[in-house]
Amino acid sequence: MDVRSFIAWTRETGGLVEIERAVDPHLELARVLYALDGQPVLFRTLTGFPGWQAVSGVCAQRQHFAAALGCEVPDLVHRMAGALACPASPPVLDSGPCQELVEEHVDLTRLPIPHYHPDDGGRYVTAGVVVIKDADFGRNISFHRLMLLDERRFAARLIKGRGTHTAIGKGTGDLPIAIAIGCPIQVLSAAAMSPPKGVDELSIAHALAPTPLVRCQTVDLEVPAEAELILEGHATHTLTDEGPFPDLTDTMDIVRHQPVIKIDRITRRRDPIFHALLPGGMEHKNLMGMPREPTIFAAVNEVCHCTGVYITPGGASWLHAVVQIEKQHEEDGRRAIWAAFRGHTSLKHVVVVDTDVDLYDSADVEWAIATRFQADRNLVSLTDQPSSSLDPSATQTPGQKARTAKMGLDATAPLGEARRGYERVRYGTVDLAQYGVKRKV
Repeated sequence: MDVRSFIAWTRETGGLVEIERAVDPHLELARVLYALDGQPVLFRTLTGFPGWQAVSGVCAQRQHFAAALGCEVPDLVHRMAGALACPASPPVLDSGPCQELVEEHVDLTRLPIPHYHPDDGGRYVTAGVVVIKDADFGRNISFHRLMLLDERRFAARLIKGRGTHTAIGKGTGDLPIAIAIGCPIQVLSAAAMSPPKGVDELSIAHALAPTPLVRCQTVDLEVPAEAELILEGHATHTLTDEGPFPDLTDTMDIVRHQPVIKIDRITRRRDPIFHALLPGGMEHKNLMGMPREPTIFAAVNEVCHCTGVYITPGGASWLHAVVQIEKQHEEDGRRAIWAAFRGHTSLKHVVVVDTDVDLYDSADVEWAIATRFQADRNLVSLTDQPSSSLDPSATQTPGQKARTAKMGLDATAPLGEARRGYERVRYGTVDLAQYGVKRKV
């Protein structure tokens, strides 16, 4: 589902917020997004950028992913795990919508790149999917926040040891790069995954939903044909200050020396729509957390029968997860805890529940902890573990992997006859309409 199909679908289903009055991308747009977090929003007019619209909240709800992939919400983890296990090479077309127009003169300042927070280092692209080719492992796509420096340059936040950072380090010359903005939902999902090296994320996207590509005009790269905007250029070895900027945990990230990207060509669709992702908002959280669920799912399934995984927004959609299992052996809960930490190494706390607990309902999960968990029997506590740099409470040492303590809670009921005392009382159902009562929506 590309951006325009998404807008049409949410408009038809009544979920789209459309703002007609002009909104300034400098701070005002972010304030509106913050007030409407969790909802898809279309800005029809942007102050100072005639001809442009902006959209946000494309991935703000799990229902958006389900609609794009043609499945129900509980099946998302299965769909993503399947695409991760069985990628499908996408077709390369002779032309595509993302190249309908070619900018005669490259001037990045003319793009409606928002300034989100007063303390930001500058204007930021937050939903840019970066495409590169690694000398050893081939095509790779990933998200990188991009701070606007001038008419031709960005500073790109690259995480050490990840795909783009590693590819740049393999040579002394510049690395060809393309940045796709306004991508279809399946591309956004795949770009946020971390498959094994050599697995092409665009092939994962095509396994999720049809994802045709086109060749770039100035670099030897392929990009999603249905993107709204493509920036072609090179990542350099020149470093400059990048940041500060709000992070996933709703805290301000620090200033770092990061690589400079130079842009040489801009292509776009007619009547372009810029994708603006609010830092720390639900769209950011979903795109960070959901793509890690299939890796946890696969890891847990190696040791017991996993039926669902939910990386929770309360844990910044990165540090906390609920894992649902069909328990068959008494040690399955503990095995699932260890496997979950292997499946997502940044995970800090995990709760394991039975299939009769709604893993998406925090009150139901809390009920399982309250009635099925004892700290002296069901707690797994680990010290000095690899952690995430996103956790401000972790031990952060420059140049080293962050370290933290981790905790797993086995909130599953015992098996056999003992389980009866742990089961929730259920009442029969009635048709309230027969009593003249309307159920609250």
